[in-house]
Amino acid sequence: MDFGLSEEQHQLKSSAREFLRNECSTAVVRSAMADPDGMARELYRKIAELGWTGLAVAEEFGGAGLGALDMAILLAECGYGAMPGPFLFSSMLAASALKLGGSEDLKRRWLPELAQGSAIGTLAIVEENDSLSPDDISARARREGAGYVLSGVKMFVPYANVADFVIVAARTGPASDDFGFWLVERGAPGLSADTLRNLDQTRRVSRLSLDAVTVPAQARLDGGVALLERLIDIGAVAVAADSLGGIERALEMAVEYSKIREQFGRPIGSFQALKHAAAEIVADLEPARSLLWYAAYAQDALPDEAARAAAMAKARLSDIYSRAAGRSVLMHGGIGFTWEHDIHLWFKRARFNESLFGSPVFHRERLARLSGY
Repeated sequence: MDFGLSEEQHQLKSSAREFLRNECSTAVVRSAMADPDGMARELYRKIAELGWTGLAVAEEFGGAGLGALDMAILLAECGYGAMPGPFLFSSMLAASALKLGGSEDLKRRWLPELAQGSAIGTLAIVEENDSLSPDDISARARREGAGYVLSGVKMFVPYANVADFVIVAARTGPASDDFGFWLVERGAPGLSADTLRNLDQTRRVSRLSLDAVTVPAQARLDGGVALLERLIDIGAVAVAADSLGGIERALEMAVEYSKIREQFGRPIGSFQALKHAAAEIVADLEPARSLLWYAAYAQDALPDEAARAAAMAKARLSDIYSRAAGRSVLMHGGIGFTWEHDIHLWFKRARFNESLFGSPVFHRERLARLSGY
């Protein structure tokens, strides 16, 4: 049995790395950070032309119909380049939500546009408590006439400021399974998004307010709590993949700098302490890569293992990314703490990824629960 990537997956990885080297320089990243919407529009147009925005969309809706492992490979390269923009949230998470829970009408309305990159979608789950538990959701969906009325406040919603639709989690009653998702289109009366200051400035998050927003009954997605659990799995794998690429880049930057920076007449990379720091990142990285590939593969091929594998990958990769980025900053010395040096882009993304779609503590507790402990 071959446990490695296929030839096509290796080609996807190498072509994505080459494209992002050419098109997603740190100058492009910084330009997106300065953009009011946090967008690198020309870059996003180019990835849509390459078909990236449709990789996770079924062929019948204009996509490539590839699996979670293929998307994880691509997202790792995006993490390596600290690629800005809504790609992870729109093309992986919103597309997956529609694929798993959307009606045929919702799929036909939105999946072709997501695949073409002409529409952007996002998810709104957490609130002020930053919890992914359905019991901690306070937003309400009240049945009224032929539709629902949504009320509440969502926090840290990725790219709600530019999204064409938001898939909102809300409750219909007090019981644990009185829970669901509704698709709310941009411009709906009562819907507003206020951009928040975020540690990872390569991404934008918003406070999303729903003030008696009316949506048709057909806007409700199927699945309820089960759909939430699947989206947590998919989100965890997606963020872990982004983290894997970031670890590789942080290590690469630290090693390159240690070869050219000299102290006491020789490169600092010759000092034993820095060799140990780099070696520890490598020792963390290689097992984590296998853990991520397995978790991504399990999303499509091993449904009984998917949740446990996703929890392990997210918890482990989050820890390693934060540690690797922190060590890389230290290996750069004083210059690593300056705004002018690029390592801070990955350092801040590592910190944001740590909490995005569940902290390491959340996923370790989830793993224990799933394992029956």
